Formats: sequence, C-alpha cells, structure tokens
Amino acid sequence: MLHEYLFLSRGGQGGVTATRILATAAVTEGRYAQAIPEFGAERRGAIVRSYLRIGDEPIKRHSRIRRPEGVIVFSQRIAELVGIERVSKGARFVLVNTSSPRPLPGVKVFAVDATRIAVDLGLVIAGWPVVNTAMAGAFARVVGIGLDALLRAMEDFFRGKLLGTNREAAKRAYELVREVRGDG
Repeated sequence: MLHEYLFLSRGGQGGVTATRILATAAVTEGRYAQAIPEFGAERRGAIVRSYLRIGDEPIKRHSRIRRPEGVIVFSQRIAELVGIERVSKGARFVLVNTSSPRPLPGVKVFAVDATRIAVDLGLVIAGWPVVNTAMAGAFARVVGIGLDALLRAMEDFFRGKLLGTNREAAKRAYELVREVRGDG
C-alpha cells in the first residue's frame, strides 16, 4: 500500500529535512520511501511544500502529491494562510504544531506544541524555533513509524550534541502528540 503526505512549513523550520529523515526512517524499517521538496520563493519564512511517500513496494510515482492521506502543518499561522480546510479535503488526518488545537470537520486532527519543545531544548536559529525533528517525532507516532528507526535515521543528518538534542525533541513530540477531540 502507498501512503502519501503533504508537509507545509516555512523556510527555516526544517520541513524538507523532516521529510528526508522520515523517509530514511521508513527505509530503515524495510519500506520504500520518497521525500520530495517543492520550493517557491527560496527565502526564510516563505511557505515550503514537501511531500513524503511511504510504500510496501517500490514507488514508481515521482510527481507531486495531489490528494494526501495526511497534511502536516508546521504552524497554526500556515494553516490559516493556506486554508487548511481546503488542502486537507479528503485527507485522513491533519497534524498541526500548535498550543491551542482546534478540530476540523470531517478529518482527524492531531496536535503537538513543537515550538515549545524546540524553544525548551534551544533549537532556535536566528530567533526561529526549528521544529522539524519534533514534528517528525509526532508524525512518526501518528503513522506508526517506530521511534527507534526515527532516532537511528537522525544519525544521517546530525552529529554530536545536535544529534542528541534533536533526538530529544523527537522523543518528546512522539510522547506528547495528541488527537484533538471535538467535531473533527
């Protein structure tokens, strides 16, 4: 079975890196994966779309994802800007980085305060919390990627103290992500 996901982040939040880490984790577990970035205006703060495919068989598609099973949003503000109701139409779930989650009609919503995790751990660059590994941890929990595989995958992207700090962010988010109860 092929699973397709859309990640919406801002330049500087690490959305592209998150999809690459998650693809590596899926491969570590014996699956097939693709991480596909899509850049618009390449500047800090611009909205960046990244796509992730995970499958049980080799993946032959190499196009952008038009009907994602899940939409992962790196901030509540992005959700408002892109119209999360529109981009999540037909999705099975939405995962949002927020401290004040809201349900969405017709779709499961999961939330984690990845910004708080990043700030608490000092994962801040030029005043911007880098939430990629926290969001990767939350996503892994929601879709059933093992935490051990995720933590091993991070070795390909980080070294030393940065590896340890990013692993801690992923672990915290993996434990703290919750489904939002309500209308959704």
